[in-house]
Amino acid sequence: MQENPSQAIIEAGRWIQSRHWCPATGGNFSARLNDNEALITESGCQKGELSTRNLLQVDLQGNVLGGTGKPSAETLLHTRLYQLDSAIGAVLHTHSVASTVLSRIETGACLTLSGYEMQKSLAGNTTHEAQIEIAILDNHQDMAFLSDQLAQLWQKTPLQWGFLVRGHGLYSWGRDMQEARRHLEGMEFLFACELEMRRLGTL
Repeated sequence: MQENPSQAIIEAGRWIQSRHWCPATGGNFSARLNDNEALITESGCQKGELSTRNLLQVDLQGNVLGGTGKPSAETLLHTRLYQLDSAIGAVLHTHSVASTVLSRIETGACLTLSGYEMQKSLAGNTTHEAQIEIAILDNHQDMAFLSDQLAQLWQKTPLQWGFLVRGHGLYSWGRDMQEARRHLEGMEFLFACELEMRRLGTL
């Protein structure tokens, strides 16, 4: 059965809010509608209380085509991801404690994870022995600039599953909302484990 984009976003919002990954109206979620359009959450709404009134239809340049709310500036990062990879069907941006703290502790260009069985939750991974690299972009309030930084990084090496914005949070995606949710949950588990390992001084 083909998923309904509006319902998929609303259900993802309730699920994410229940895990406290989007406090204080933070975060934003989207689903691709077709080759040229996406549906995305409006700015400033509680993600566990979404309805169709909180969803905006936008083109892949971030222009609003339908809906009455205010688009988030971060819409440009969602639409740039859809431009960069036609296989991406849904994008979830969250603000968990683990992803935010790790993105600051790790001062390099990526967070490297290895040795966790849960790595197999990420598409294409079949072993805990692989090294998983999650890119980290420095935060910036100019989303056009940040989306250009993402595109430049992607041209060097296309990203998989997600990336971190330093001191800000995680962007994760998948071919559809179900896969995006699996990647989000898998990475959040990995981040929580990694943060605990560092807290215990074992890394």
